Amino acid sequence: MITKLRRARNEYPNQFWLMAFGMLIGTMGSSMIWPFLMIYVSETLSVGLTVVASMMSINAAMNLLFSFLAGPVTDRIGRKWVMVISLAGNGLCYVLMSFAGSVPAFAILMGLRGAFMPLYRVGSDAMMADMIPQEKRADGYAVLRMSNNLGIALGPAIGGFITSSSYAIGFYIAAIGLITYSLLLVFLAKETLQKDLSVAAVKERFGGYGQIFRDKPFINFNLIFTLTAVTAAMIWVLLAVYTKQNYGIPEKLYGFIPATNAIMVVTLQILITRFTKRYNSVRMVALGAGFYVLANLIIGVGFTFWMFWGAMVVMTLGELIMVPTATTYVANLAPPDKRGRYMSIHGMTNGISMGIGPLLGGFLSDSISPHAPWFFAALIGSISVVLYLFFTKRSAGDKTQKIIPA
Repeated sequence: MITKLRRARNEYPNQFWLMAFGMLIGTMGSSMIWPFLMIYVSETLSVGLTVVASMMSINAAMNLLFSFLAGPVTDRIGRKWVMVISLAGNGLCYVLMSFAGSVPAFAILMGLRGAFMPLYRVGSDAMMADMIPQEKRADGYAVLRMSNNLGIALGPAIGGFITSSSYAIGFYIAAIGLITYSLLLVFLAKETLQKDLSVAAVKERFGGYGQIFRDKPFINFNLIFTLTAVTAAMIWVLLAVYTKQNYGIPEKLYGFIPATNAIMVVTLQILITRFTKRYNSVRMVALGAGFYVLANLIIGVGFTFWMFWGAMVVMTLGELIMVPTATTYVANLAPPDKRGRYMSIHGMTNGISMGIGPLLGGFLSDSISPHAPWFFAALIGSISVVLYLFFTKRSAGDKTQKIIPA
């Protein structure tokens, strides 16, 4: 792995590595608090899982709205400052969360975080596509995911111990990490959007989305991807609360579950991407979605820490296959002057899934059974697998179905 990273160091520009390093420190800080935020809200406000999940739904609604706005903004004013605003805004939200003590206060801050989050994602994905040629994008996205998940590997494991004694410290560390990354971009990063493309974007009607919504393969793929993302959203948002309330697994022990996800990405992502990029990309996404189905079933029947840990291992295998493949597939479909908007629409799948999944899971848990959300998620995931395979047959002959020639 070290040899591959050294070789990759010479294949990508310095700004790519600036993004990788910044993502590491930003993610390390924020992941010390994010996996435990719903536990903090539940215990601080003494509310049920439905109310806790509604906070995430507010976050997701704003995420969805600003994902739609982030695309045209990124294609008009550029990638750099959109990313800076997102990181600094999220850092400020974490500081304010340490003082929030009511449902309305948390709701407002979760909404603000939802507004800031897609700006960075859309900007960074577009900047990556600007800098890296098509044949190297799959590996490039894999390297950035490794950096992101190295931060996640360290963050939750440390954060579990920190939050057990003081959530306030966790909030401050998260803010420091995000704001530090924003300052690195301010002083060291260069804008990658070409001026002529920016001028062309300003002249387009309806934010340039009309042409994108007529791209049926792109839209259909993202509709199916949203179903898969719902199954992942339930795990990431509800599992920490579910395991603590029903099986007494504390934060300092649960922290090793998301850390396992991150460690697997750091150690296996490049290897798996080198394999998956040789095959039909939508079929690889379908394969990854199948692992998500199995992970939710394991959680549904699980009752020990190691069973929940095993579910995360299974889900991570699916994530390693699916996420870089899907992002690269979208990047390859997007024309240069609309990359921000293509990435914006793809990013909406996360906002929609975060809005639907946790809220529906919380309702099923409170009204039927704590186990019900996981079996429902497995059903939704199974439907997405079938739809991916149907989509692949309909799209036979599409040159974008492979990331690079096999």
